[in-house]
Amino acid sequence: MNAHTVMYRPDVIDGTRQGVLSVQNIDFCTDINGEHHHTSRYNLMTRDEKKCLVVRRGQPFTLDLLLNRAYDPDKDAISFIIYVSDIEKRGPSDGTSAAVPLLERGSETVGLWSAVYDSQVDSHLMVSVTAAADCMVAAWKVDIDTKLIGGSSLSYTHPLPIYVLFNPWCLNDSVYMPGESHRDEYVLEQGGLMFRGVYNIIKPTPWNYAQFEKDVLDCALYLVREVGKVTGSGRSSAIRTARALSAAVNVQDDNGVLFGNWGKELSDYDGGTHPLKWVGSLAILQRFYEKKKPVKYAQCWVYAGILTTICRALGIPCRPVTGYDAAHDSQGSLTIDIIMDEEGNTMDEFTRDSVWNYHVWNEVWMERPDLGPQYGGWQALDATPQETSEDKFRCGPASLKAILDGELQRPYDATYVFAQVNADKILWKYSGEIQPLKLMARDTTSIGQNISTKAIGKMEREDITDTYKYPERTREERMTMEKALRKSENIFARYYLNDAFNDVTFEFDLRDDIKIGQDFSVVLHMKNRSTINEHQVKGTLRVDTVTYAGVTGDGVKRYEFDMKLKPEQKEKVQMLVTFDDYFKKLIDQASFNIACLVTIVDRKFDYFAQDDFRVRNPDIKITIDGKPVSRQEFTVHIKVENPLPIPLKNGKFYIQGPGLDEQLRIALDENVAPGTFATANFKLTPPWAGRHQISAKFTSKEIRDIDGFLSFIVSMPETNGVSSETVETRQI
Repeated sequence: MNAHTVMYRPDVIDGTRQGVLSVQNIDFCTDINGEHHHTSRYNLMTRDEKKCLVVRRGQPFTLDLLLNRAYDPDKDAISFIIYVSDIEKRGPSDGTSAAVPLLERGSETVGLWSAVYDSQVDSHLMVSVTAAADCMVAAWKVDIDTKLIGGSSLSYTHPLPIYVLFNPWCLNDSVYMPGESHRDEYVLEQGGLMFRGVYNIIKPTPWNYAQFEKDVLDCALYLVREVGKVTGSGRSSAIRTARALSAAVNVQDDNGVLFGNWGKELSDYDGGTHPLKWVGSLAILQRFYEKKKPVKYAQCWVYAGILTTICRALGIPCRPVTGYDAAHDSQGSLTIDIIMDEEGNTMDEFTRDSVWNYHVWNEVWMERPDLGPQYGGWQALDATPQETSEDKFRCGPASLKAILDGELQRPYDATYVFAQVNADKILWKYSGEIQPLKLMARDTTSIGQNISTKAIGKMEREDITDTYKYPERTREERMTMEKALRKSENIFARYYLNDAFNDVTFEFDLRDDIKIGQDFSVVLHMKNRSTINEHQVKGTLRVDTVTYAGVTGDGVKRYEFDMKLKPEQKEKVQMLVTFDDYFKKLIDQASFNIACLVTIVDRKFDYFAQDDFRVRNPDIKITIDGKPVSRQEFTVHIKVENPLPIPLKNGKFYIQGPGLDEQLRIALDENVAPGTFATANFKLTPPWAGRHQISAKFTSKEIRDIDGFLSFIVSMPETNGVSSETVETRQI
């Protein structure tokens, strides 16, 4: 029970001598309310001192009022004055406060604030309070006015706030989400997976969201209020809240949570943490909330991880989503224009368009009353600062239904998201200032592949491409794209619709099981589709390192060829790339761009073909001793093999798991020889029973971007020698 001194208004005479009912303290009933509102894991509810109540709007919660005597409805009147604690000028008209009289059961009004008599035992009065289903999501303070009917009055102010969140369990809330398993996954799940890599070698990446941990909910509310500048009734709107958060997570415009950094060299990240070293949101949000200064550094999956944490903490269902070969359409043309010189080098000075190997953004679940009922459900939201929207670096929420159907005038930023997963890629050749750009290829299928998210209840990938686009090469897909293009006012989009051309087919044959440290071969298959014409084919096969954002790094190897293709002839060009060729040129995520620029000499026609490739890093293996039990310490063992033919130096593990208040860092004392394992042990004490996740990263001077996870069940302590649950584990 939380005991607090009665606080009197200055203008009220002490009523205890006059028989006025007096509130002595309030018990927040955190156990029962936490269970009913799915909020029992919030640190605010479990900490040893100054426990606060965290509840969800539109749903009753119980308060136990300790009075100086029994409540008598015939002579006593009780009113609850409930108000947002961080707003000075407030009133019922703007939703920042509510005066709620105590009513008898059956008298409450659905959807509005209410306080209803529940029961009474001696001087304990149980009251069922319901926050309005559309009230502001904020920390609310409570005053209780008691009055003798026709006589004196008294007031009690509780010193600790009640946090009221969005409620996906409430039918009247705009974020209501049907399905218990969906709410468990997208609101309550603290651990999960995001996906990186390239479209043909997908890499699962663990992330600890930690939405219930210390400072996270307070930080989320701070971001909405102070960084996002959402005021008044806007804080009751999931649409306005989500849109503000997509800007508040990045540093641009408003001094938000994260600095972005896509540098190629390790030295580019001096003064901060490399994005590949983060294993979850907790360390980032705690550091930001303590200093109120942006944290260095982030890339797209880090932005998405933080936004997932904040939305889930506030009660908005949220999930991270990855799209492969994701387009960055800087001109709003719905096409990605790639301009090459005669050597096949990308000429970035002519266009800001690019194609990312992958991009991670978010989806949030909500109604869209501003668009119509058919546009509710999942909405795309993106915190990575790429393009401005209404003068801020933010994106969304954009209805997936609008994106699927090419309804790009529907707010917010549907055009950008549509292009990200649907744009046609146009390849141009630049031959000099006085020469026109030459159209080399039109690619209508590669953008927006394998759109992925974590499956419900499983540490596996779910493909959700069909929620964004119709299947490639279908009539529906082309009709949707053409409808969107014809509505575009961009001159390049209109010009593109009037052009077409034919080409010789090229296909890369790339193995998907090459581990870092191994050699690999690049094989280009060519086919002359003509049945009558022979063609002379002259070209260059090249391998370049590339960042996941599509920025080309150092050239690794190139091979020039010149051959004739007879009608319907098939031919191949093969190039071996050794470990020594690529190792010292690798960029952080071990990705390559395989490209071929070919000229059909007899027709003076140019072709360009490319593909993405990634060598696999090893996975961290995680094991635990025994069967984990809540509030009992157990030992964790982690190891990772060195796959390189050289030693690993300055190795470090970074770990996030249950019971850790901050990210754990373990530095190795010795180098790791080729073919041997880097190992470490540590202890954890899970604070509660249920599903937990351990996420780990490993870095060294020679290799980065190595991770692993273990998902497992923690049981309750044994009662009469019987444990209520058994351990279940899963890892990469």
